[in-house]
Amino acid sequence: MKTRETAKKGLYIGAGAGLVLFAIAGLLPGSFIGGVIGLNLAGSMFGTPLESAILPRMIVGVSMVLGILVSGLVFVAGTSILGWAAGYAIDAVRAVKETRTTGMEATVKAK
Repeated sequence: MKTRETAKKGLYIGAGAGLVLFAIAGLLPGSFIGGVIGLNLAGSMFGTPLESAILPRMIVGVSMVLGILVSGLVFVAGTSILGWAAGYAIDAVRAVKETRTTGMEATVKAK
């Protein structure tokens, strides 16, 4: 049974690429979107001109952190899955080539 080394390498490469993409393109938008959701949530709970109380600030802060976490999850998990799928496809192609090669060699040796 094959160990699928290329699929594992693809997973690690995809995770690394996802971290880089998240740092470049996902951190700030995740914070912005989470903050807007938090402002809307706190505004609906406490009224739209938000006062500088602790609870509305905590709601906005927690929603910003959740926005960052969701953005990171999407970037890292998405690219990891893509990398794993590419590695798995490469392993499958290699397995088919090895099967065809060994089958042809067995036919030649039998004759």
